[in-house]
Amino acid sequence: MRRFAALLSCFVLFACFTALAVSGPADRQPTDPKSVQSPANAQARPVPIEDLFFTRSAASPTWSHDGRWIAFSTNLTGRFNIYKVASAGGWPIQMVQSDDRQYGAAFSPDDKWIVYQQDFGGGEIWDLFAVPADGGEAVNLTNTPLVSETSEIFSPDGKYLAFNSKPKASPVTDIAVMDWSTRQVRQLTHEATPDHLWQLVAWSPDGKYIYAGRVRASFTDADVYRIDVATGQEEDLTPHQGEVMFFASDVSPDGKVLLVSSNQKGGFPNVALLGLATRKLTWVTDTQWEAAPGGFSSDREHFTYTINHDGIQDTYLATLRGHGEKLAMPEGLTYPDGTPNAFSPDGKRLLLSHQSPQRPADFWIYDLAAARPTQLTYSGIASLTPASLPPAQVVHYKTFDGKIISAILYMPYNLKRDGSNPAIVLPHGGPTGQVTEYFARTAAALASHGYICIAPNVRGSTGYGIEFQKGNFKDLGGGDLQDEVYAVKWLLDTGYVNSKKVGITGGSYGGYMTLMAIGKTPDVWAAAVEEYGIINWLTMLQHEDPFLQQYEKSLLGDPVKDRAVYEDASPIKYLANAQAPLLVLQGENDIRVPKEEAEQVVSILRQHGKTVDVKYYAAEGHGFEKRENQIDAIRRTLAWFDKYLKGEPAADVKN
Repeated sequence: MRRFAALLSCFVLFACFTALAVSGPADRQPTDPKSVQSPANAQARPVPIEDLFFTRSAASPTWSHDGRWIAFSTNLTGRFNIYKVASAGGWPIQMVQSDDRQYGAAFSPDDKWIVYQQDFGGGEIWDLFAVPADGGEAVNLTNTPLVSETSEIFSPDGKYLAFNSKPKASPVTDIAVMDWSTRQVRQLTHEATPDHLWQLVAWSPDGKYIYAGRVRASFTDADVYRIDVATGQEEDLTPHQGEVMFFASDVSPDGKVLLVSSNQKGGFPNVALLGLATRKLTWVTDTQWEAAPGGFSSDREHFTYTINHDGIQDTYLATLRGHGEKLAMPEGLTYPDGTPNAFSPDGKRLLLSHQSPQRPADFWIYDLAAARPTQLTYSGIASLTPASLPPAQVVHYKTFDGKIISAILYMPYNLKRDGSNPAIVLPHGGPTGQVTEYFARTAAALASHGYICIAPNVRGSTGYGIEFQKGNFKDLGGGDLQDEVYAVKWLLDTGYVNSKKVGITGGSYGGYMTLMAIGKTPDVWAAAVEEYGIINWLTMLQHEDPFLQQYEKSLLGDPVKDRAVYEDASPIKYLANAQAPLLVLQGENDIRVPKEEAEQVVSILRQHGKTVDVKYYAAEGHGFEKRENQIDAIRRTLAWFDKYLKGEPAADVKN
């Protein structure tokens, strides 16, 4: 990036920013359930599963340094491999073919190589590879079966490659540096505590420093550091008292300013500029929604940030001469995308990722001078038009203790308000996460087949402030489960839903919530499908990834002192009470929620004479990446709900 001269002297101009009115979760009001409508559409039909899953995804892009190419990951062939496409548009060129997934492309500064990360069989032990940018054989740069390397960034002069490094047997992620000419690796950070991880952010323009984040496993406290590459000396740039989150995303081209976010203002993340000489924060946003920093342009003119307001995310373009302006894009999920920066090298274009419930994720090029976006990739197949997919909307309802819960509602076409329709609750993963207006294939498949779907952001979710995020600490499967149950109550009040035809399905923490739901509130649910969910938090500690052990302890406490908390939060305590038939879907190589959890679920239910079925997927980890397995999983899910919620004959799904 070119130098960002005199940025600090221009700080006074930020007084001219038009401050965003303080708004946020407190402004939400309950949605009248009777206001919900099933849209009329004479052309509506169940969307073919193949249409949804042969529609591709596009992720983790990077600009070439001459601005001519964009490398990225897409599952055009049913596997996420590395491709490149001309930034002016054209057909994507496949760079690497592998049965294993590949992400995180980065061009070397001379544009001769594309470096990326690849794991094996979904096991999340990533190696770094390099492939010639003009085509050729890929080379494994790290080749470490017991260490995972991710998120690589080249130094400005191309002599070094920095990346995150995590041993399989360790909870700690550190930062390492590879000498590009010799391939020798040197560990830069040496984390001494088991409950912190390092995250690589950026190189300084002169290549002397690396900026990084140090994050507590609870995701409630974080700092930004400057690390001397030669000596490894670490300098905390954001020292603070108490739990406060500081994240950095980019450094200005003159090396004097960091673009950061912090929830220092009342527990809500806002964007600021951090002067490295003065340590002064100059706030850019003032909102109680979730604001996140983007990157600086190289032309000394612009930087970006995003605001996620209730699951809808917009991108803002800011200049030193005035306030941030929202980029004109369709509603959904829009954000600057690119490693290490979404701006083109000349600073004239911006790479955006955009998706919505009716449009798959694609890249757009935003011309700054013309203020015009142009779609670059086209992931959807022709038959999958937005009009063919049921629409989604954000709704709000009061839960058991009066809190307002936000949810994404997927409403099928042409339903009668006669209390006859089936509905499905979709708990999200995490629990430190959020459902947004993204392209959700499972929800689209279910809704297009007549199931009203609701995806709540229950307590413990991000996006609504740190206190809401902490709302389920030492209460997993307590208040957050009631938030899911109250979503059902709200659905019943719409007049569309039959209380005897309600199902639930989710993956990871959503799978855990599914198990807790059918065991702890058995009368609510008529059928369930759980994917890689937790059955016993105590056995999870024995088998899961070491970092996730620290994360689990941050949520539930000490497993000895707080053993009762672990037991009360484990579905194994309640599962024998389940009445809903359960389908279990699990990857055999899952290091987050290992196969042992699923095996316990099936064994317990079979011992108690309950209806249960299971499918284990070989060479899959936490989530299913291979297209044929994605299709198989959703077919099984639909067949299960059709049988037990609609009473239709079971579809023929082969094991």
